[in-house]
Amino acid sequence: MSELGLIKGFKAADQVDDMPDLNLRRMFSLALRTWPYMKPMLVHLLVIGAFMLSGGLTAVVTGFVGVDLMTNKVLVGEKLQPLQATVLFLGDEYVTADIDGTGIKKDKKISPGKNAPTKVALFGPGSRAKKLPDVEPELTQEQRKTVRNRLIMWTIVGGVIATIGGLIGAYYAMWVWQSINQNLRVAMLARAESLSLKYHDNARIGDAIFRVYQDSAMIINLLQQGIIAPFWAVYSAIIGLAFVVAFDPLFALLVIIAATPMVWLTVKFTPRIRRKSMNNRRANSDLTSRLQEVFTAIKVVKANRAETRVFDRFNEDSVRALNAAYFLRLDMVILTVAVAMLGGATIVLCEYIMVSWVLVERETFLGAWAVSFIGFVVWNLGSYYMAQGRVGGLALAGRGIVGIWNRMQDMFIGLDRAFFLLDLEPDVVDPEHPVSFPAPIETVSWRNVSFGYDPAQPILRDISLEAEAGTVTAIVGGTGAGKSTIISMLLRLYDPDEGQVLVNGIDIKDMTVEDLRANTSIALQKNVLFADTVAKNITYATTRASQSDIEAAAHVACADTFIEEMAEGYNTELGERGGKLSAGQRQRLSIARAIVRDTPILILDEPTASLDAKTEHEVLANLGQWGKGRVIFLITHRLSTIRNADQIAFLEDGAFVEHGKHQDLMSINGGRYREFVEEEIAGATVGDTHE
Repeated sequence: MSELGLIKGFKAADQVDDMPDLNLRRMFSLALRTWPYMKPMLVHLLVIGAFMLSGGLTAVVTGFVGVDLMTNKVLVGEKLQPLQATVLFLGDEYVTADIDGTGIKKDKKISPGKNAPTKVALFGPGSRAKKLPDVEPELTQEQRKTVRNRLIMWTIVGGVIATIGGLIGAYYAMWVWQSINQNLRVAMLARAESLSLKYHDNARIGDAIFRVYQDSAMIINLLQQGIIAPFWAVYSAIIGLAFVVAFDPLFALLVIIAATPMVWLTVKFTPRIRRKSMNNRRANSDLTSRLQEVFTAIKVVKANRAETRVFDRFNEDSVRALNAAYFLRLDMVILTVAVAMLGGATIVLCEYIMVSWVLVERETFLGAWAVSFIGFVVWNLGSYYMAQGRVGGLALAGRGIVGIWNRMQDMFIGLDRAFFLLDLEPDVVDPEHPVSFPAPIETVSWRNVSFGYDPAQPILRDISLEAEAGTVTAIVGGTGAGKSTIISMLLRLYDPDEGQVLVNGIDIKDMTVEDLRANTSIALQKNVLFADTVAKNITYATTRASQSDIEAAAHVACADTFIEEMAEGYNTELGERGGKLSAGQRQRLSIARAIVRDTPILILDEPTASLDAKTEHEVLANLGQWGKGRVIFLITHRLSTIRNADQIAFLEDGAFVEHGKHQDLMSINGGRYREFVEEEIAGATVGDTHE
């Protein structure tokens, strides 16, 4: 993409329609909604929190003590505080005497002379300037070496312990994060499955995949970047601020002054980052949808030599997703750099003041009051290093908080998209007090049913049909007449806008969806098989079938012959989507899969479309015997299949215009079914002639 194109794309990425109102209240609400998915891991979250708090405090304290030991004890030769000597396993000869508030050691009893240098404060009240006499080092050369060696020993031991603990903690935390993500992901998929086909017909599959797989992962980011990281940043900032105040409150004031423009810049950039985050997620969702569509239709693409066209479309979506991610991060970088420059300027100013105070050995703010903890009474090299580190840490904490805020915007955009799926209410719901599926089955009927995917454009208009047990009913009609929609309502994939679907006179809305579908089997026109054994493909929808049940179902579907000819019979592994089988073999396995469930209702959608005439006749004869006491529905165009049905219902313009047996309907002059059959015969004849 050209530079001009990038500029235009950067501006376009800031224009987003239907941007959610992601204010602080909404963010807090989204965070609260994640609690049910975190609650099962509450104990583990508390363990992680305790580990982080104790580890952080330990790191700060050991850092202070370590710097004090190296700079003031090893390099300068000052004696140790009692706690330091205890930790290093050293005797009383290493321990300093009591220290009073003046910072002068009592055991030396040295009085300042007339020529003693005066240490003057450059900042703060004049009373803070002290006349402190120079004190000779108290640790011998050998003692200083001993302290150094013990410090190195503890550094190595602490490093090993911290490394091992960090690795174990990271692995443990990752398990906790992924378990929480799993809870949300499963809930999203369950909600997606509960939605009626009316939603899925109008939504892109790739978008649902992206929401479930990518947007759901934002619950991990909420824990890491929305809860733990802000808490840790504030916790570290408070501790750092406390230590900075111990050295001098002036530095804390300078840090607070520098934070003001940082906050202002963050507020100004936040809406831009939110818009670009939404654009980024939508672009990647579209890319996922494009991938799904390409691989689903790969045979069609190759057959029509459309690879170049498909590649160009994919490349366009991919570039858009790349640019959207780039523009989002560009805004984040601009804000982060601006904040970092303010923090850097603050550090430089504070370092100048610190160096000035070191040169005059000015007393620290708390002085001797805190010497038992931090060990710094006056500004020296150790004080400079520690104060510099704390001020720098505060500046970095400010930059880190801004970075956390940036990532939180993208995170809450993702959570909003994830909960959008969870907020969708299914059109098909179970009744509060369901009734059981009736047994034995007697009738299945549609009574005055009307339906449309769009209420303004109805597909079915006031249809009525009844099928009795022990019969085969063929639903016939032109393409798009609504045949599959009628059957879908029997499975409650859709509910009718008006009218009722009944089993033994009981409205199926009074039954649970699970109970209804457990008593209804369907063999679809698209024969979906899996890379597994023949037996497991047949029993895909049931766990109750024995080996004899599998073989009986295969026999009814006329699949037993070719299965037994395979190298390992029913244990033969099939290729991806049953690629090792012919279309007819896949279709017979699909029929066997429906039969093995042994349900009172069986639906066959174009069951013999890929079968030769002889096999088709055998399958239909076997179904006739197997179907006694059951209700069987056929959706088909094949006349050989239709002729054998006990009842034919001809569907046209959303209504059943004719009912009856094949011979009865063919005897109607000018009948719609008769015209349909004659057109089918004429088409078949023309096809034979051309061949």
